[in-house]
Amino acid sequence: MSDKKVRVRFAPSPTGGLHLGGVRTVLFNYLFAKKHKGDFVLRIEDTDQTRYVEGAEEYILDCLKWCGLLPDESPVVGGPYAPYRQSERKSMYRKYAEQLVGQGHAYYAFDTPEELDKNRKEIPNFQYGQAYRDGLRNSLSLPTHEVTELLNAGTPHVIRIKMPTDEKVSFNDLIRGHVSFETNQVDDKVLLKADGMPTYHLAVVVDDYLMKITHAFRGEEWLPSAPVHLLLWEYLGWKADMPQWAHLPLILKPDGHGKLSKRDGARLGFPVYAMNLFDAKTGELTPGFRELGFLPEAFLNLLATLGWNDGTDQELFTLDELIEKFSLERVSKAGAKFDFEKAKWFNAEWIKKSEAASLAPGVKKVLEDKGVVIADEDYLLKVIDQVKDRCVLLPDFYQQAAYFFELPKEYDVNAVKPKWTDAKTAFFNELIAKQDTVTWQAPDLEAAFKTLAEEKAIKVGELMLPFRIMLVGGKFGPHVFDIAQLLGKEETFKRIKTALPVFSA
Repeated sequence: MSDKKVRVRFAPSPTGGLHLGGVRTVLFNYLFAKKHKGDFVLRIEDTDQTRYVEGAEEYILDCLKWCGLLPDESPVVGGPYAPYRQSERKSMYRKYAEQLVGQGHAYYAFDTPEELDKNRKEIPNFQYGQAYRDGLRNSLSLPTHEVTELLNAGTPHVIRIKMPTDEKVSFNDLIRGHVSFETNQVDDKVLLKADGMPTYHLAVVVDDYLMKITHAFRGEEWLPSAPVHLLLWEYLGWKADMPQWAHLPLILKPDGHGKLSKRDGARLGFPVYAMNLFDAKTGELTPGFRELGFLPEAFLNLLATLGWNDGTDQELFTLDELIEKFSLERVSKAGAKFDFEKAKWFNAEWIKKSEAASLAPGVKKVLEDKGVVIADEDYLLKVIDQVKDRCVLLPDFYQQAAYFFELPKEYDVNAVKPKWTDAKTAFFNELIAKQDTVTWQAPDLEAAFKTLAEEKAIKVGELMLPFRIMLVGGKFGPHVFDIAQLLGKEETFKRIKTALPVFSA
């Protein structure tokens, strides 16, 4: 590790939803920075104005806030290397592009989009590079005076890197080890577009240098861009300051064949975005993990284990534990298959281990959205503690907890009526009559219930299910006497009286 302060960045484009792969990139950046007492920077790469989506930046910030992965520097909080939106840094990129032209490492290209389309149609696997650049309209093929005239006339043009011939460029990836590329296989990427905006290739190098980024983590799909970036760091004279790179493994479809996409989520019935994303143009709502009922702790936990492990059998980690244990040496080179059932398991485990008070805001929203009135916050906490072990997603709290706040809307009478008898009606009427003799604690209530059943010569098992359905409406919930204790004596007997005519009818 260098003596420089660790500085990492997440640099998304505001063009749509934040894929779970993107959040994992944020997480690994964040864990690495915090472990090494460094800074986590959020930089918005909005140079492609044609793909810009209104509200997308706010969406990204909301996702990071929900996950608890707050940047130390960003367009919102500012920082010593502001601005943190590339569109606001536009003026600084041209000088570096022009510097590369002056050095002979880049050139002006005046080809129109129509001319390039024509070439693509006529030439199989056409690439703008060493094989064809001499026959195209650029400052390498045109006379100097013509290039000057075109520039003076304001003719639209781009600036392209001039990839060298027959060279190898290499670097040491922190996950993959030695990686090497043949320059002949790489085309002359555009560095500066006709509108003066930089492409990703130029902007990422310039910004990483100016913002003193020490480590750059990104998905392995960016590996083909590495030779362009390596050469830019060298050509601009910054090679000694180049960040160490780590290309993270892909998150794969459940069958392991290919990168997980939004389309896969829609097809298989699970989200791939951190939060709901609404497309104002199409009216399409793409679901997110948050709205489905995932806890952020569980979401981060499952992402951490997609391509990383700490070398033990431990599966549940707090964020602080992840910071302590995280290391790039334990990140896999191979892609990680996404398993939605495992994702739900993480959520169920986190619901179990969470304090009722931390679950309360989410549970309260679930219940109130369904019309359940919550009048007593302390009572809500007791209810959560009773039922949380039975919930996988936050919306499960509605079925598992609503009956603690309101009478059952319906009864599973089919589970009761076939075996209902007058003797059972008499049992429950006598239980009501003896209510003042029962101490209202679950063990005492259970003992009284069983004693009365013996007196009436009715098997306790034949009475427990009707009692449960009287209280909750169906065959679910925690231990029935614990339910009765929490409901209270008055409410319990009110529910028995309400249900008896239904069962006896």
